[in-house]
Amino acid sequence: MSSINTNTSAMNALATLRNVNSSLNQTQDRISTGLKVSSGKDNAAYFAISETMKGDSGMTKAINESLTLTKNSLATARVGADSVKDLAQEFVERVGFAQTGGNDVIDQVKTELDEIVKRMDSSIKQAIFNGDDLVSGGEATAVGAVTAADGTITKAAAPARSLTVVTGVTRVDNGFEPTTMSVEGVSLKAIHDSFKAIADNLATNYKDDAVLDDETKRQTYLSNTLKAAEDLLSDSVTAATTLGVGEKSIESQQEFLTKLADNLDSGVGAMVDANMEEEAARLQALQVQQQLASQSLSIANQAPQNILSLFR
Repeated sequence: MSSINTNTSAMNALATLRNVNSSLNQTQDRISTGLKVSSGKDNAAYFAISETMKGDSGMTKAINESLTLTKNSLATARVGADSVKDLAQEFVERVGFAQTGGNDVIDQVKTELDEIVKRMDSSIKQAIFNGDDLVSGGEATAVGAVTAADGTITKAAAPARSLTVVTGVTRVDNGFEPTTMSVEGVSLKAIHDSFKAIADNLATNYKDDAVLDDETKRQTYLSNTLKAAEDLLSDSVTAATTLGVGEKSIESQQEFLTKLADNLDSGVGAMVDANMEEEAARLQALQVQQQLASQSLSIANQAPQNILSLFR
């Protein structure tokens, strides 16, 4: 039946055109934004998960950046520790040279040792990054270590500073909590104080009459002094190693966080990013469908005109 009030063909064609235009708008949005899920209405589950993962990725990147400060502090401290280690080696070599004995030799060596100790102090004071001191340690419990008359020493001791740094976050029971690790500082100041005690007492104790007048005592004093210096050299090597291990741990964690953030971003992309090849093909198909739907609607709208021929 033909009707001038109800054009079923036109209504069907119009509905088809609306659907095609809606799909076309959706495809154009995906192409312009690069996203197939840009809001909760597109896919509620994917949107919620992706937003959570984006948050985790952002926190991971922020923590990675903050670890750079800790790494720089450790690196600066390590440079200072390496310098102290090298100076400690020089110190031991000069004490070794002093084993030949003699007042003139001891005086010359004492002058050199004093200079080495000053350079140690300078290296320690400069090995601080952004006010973060990982080399001085706390207050020494035996500052100006006691040097006995026989050349043995009671080393200066001070607690090393320990840093607890946030290394990431972990999801627990629909919430999250930070993960942490500790990095150890060192007490180069205590090592410096012990070296200074050896240098300060070398000439004074050696020139004591009880030592000078006894060859065995002189050799024992010089031998013990050398052993004490070598022991401190070992401590300085340990300090440099400790800081190096801490620096490497931070670097490894940063590498892990970089990979983790990349994986999180990749996972988010897999859920919400539009496949541009598919969208390009869909766009062309929809444009053709739009043209055909428009022509179909135009043809359907011509149907009432055909009714006029019935009255001629």
